[in-house]
Amino acid sequence: MPNALPDSFFNRDPQVLARDLLGKIIRHKVGDLWLAARIIETEAYYLAEKGSHASLGYTEKRRALFLDGGHIYMYYARGGDSLNFSAEGPGNAVLIKSGMPWVDAQSDANALARMQLNNPDASGALRPPERLCAGQTLLCRALGLKVPMWDAQRFDPQRLYVEDVGLRPPRIVQTTRLGIPAGRDEHLMYRFVDAEQARFCTQNPLRRGQVEGRDYLLLDQGN
Repeated sequence: MPNALPDSFFNRDPQVLARDLLGKIIRHKVGDLWLAARIIETEAYYLAEKGSHASLGYTEKRRALFLDGGHIYMYYARGGDSLNFSAEGPGNAVLIKSGMPWVDAQSDANALARMQLNNPDASGALRPPERLCAGQTLLCRALGLKVPMWDAQRFDPQRLYVEDVGLRPPRIVQTTRLGIPAGRDEHLMYRFVDAEQARFCTQNPLRRGQVEGRDYLLLDQGN
């Protein structure tokens, strides 16, 4: 695929990678359909800080975290699958926190319909597109990504890859990660959100009561 990101793209500092992944497209082929989502929220993780899985030590299950950039690390969380990409340095990675369904000539309305069927709400009804990938497990469910199939694998341009389609969010919100237990470096601002899509991510960092400079930073991409 001409615009598929090379492994070298991922072999960078996790915070740099987490920011640069915003706006990129994940494509996963299921049957004859290419299911796709634009990344709108990411979190960076380092071996040396207590919030990461890698900080708990090497295990065979965590092997992908200790491989070079561009390996896929998947695990189960909150009753579903979660997608991560290894970054530069052993134990470092980026979690894909949420996305927005992406429709184009390759990933058409039929692909979106399949994503909605993959991920109905609790009552069995179709989720609206903007809520379909609004969380790490919802994203994987909509895209049909499963731990047994992809954990510790490399990208495969025939089945799963990340593409640059030229989207670059003009502003990025930098804030603290979600779900980090107290005392495990929960204060670190390693979460990055496309500001224009903030209301559709796992938790809106720009919601009422949040104060710029205290709760979040607003980064201008300078487009």
